[in-house]
Amino acid sequence: MPLGLIAKKLGMTQVYDPRGALRDVTALEVGPCTVLQVKTKDGKDGYSAVQLGFGNQKEHRLTKAQLGHVKKANIVKDGVAQGGRVVREFRDFAKEVKVGDVVGATLFEVGQWVDVIGTSKGRGFQGVVRRYKMAGGPESHGHKGWHRRVGAIGQRSFPGTVMRGKRMPGHMGDVRITTQNLEIIQVREQENILLVEGSVPGPTGGYLIVRTAKKRGAKKRDYAKPQAAGKKKGAAAKPAASK
Repeated sequence: MPLGLIAKKLGMTQVYDPRGALRDVTALEVGPCTVLQVKTKDGKDGYSAVQLGFGNQKEHRLTKAQLGHVKKANIVKDGVAQGGRVVREFRDFAKEVKVGDVVGATLFEVGQWVDVIGTSKGRGFQGVVRRYKMAGGPESHGHKGWHRRVGAIGQRSFPGTVMRGKRMPGHMGDVRITTQNLEIIQVREQENILLVEGSVPGPTGGYLIVRTAKKRGAKKRDYAKPQAAGKKKGAAAKPAASK
């Protein structure tokens, strides 16, 4: 059963892992996340899920429906909903929680693999050179105006149509992306920050979902075991033994 948290992207940096290797990581603020609702299979919802809220939001900026929902969790204090800015639901949550509980970075461990889900940066309307990495036309003399064009898009009189799915200019970015199997390099419990290997979708300050990796499950890298000694680069091959 998976675990998940709502996260905010803080940016990228470099840190050393427990074995002393330098790793490129993304810093994610993953809490505090407040439990707003717990759904059960036996209840009226008919399925098992946990609804989490992240980030503070002023009371007057919430709709009446949202305000009534967060008030049930008793998280509105001094006109601010503490955990009402972003709300997400996680199916089959592995941890036993109740409404009003607060969860954070302690759900995950160093060496564990996670999937990070977010919305990529919007690039607007782009041509095929940027959108699909097409080569474009020749840059030599006599090719004025053809450097970044698509080229031919159809056929002759039969079938005489543009084939469905043809790669052409259009809207780029601003789509939901899941980056899978990213390793957690550090867990900073006091700050509720995870340092995750590699890059994640979206801009700095964007909101993401961090969940247990679907393909690797709850497995994690054991840094206590010594790393297997690999063959050194440039080492000469051993001569074959004589018979």
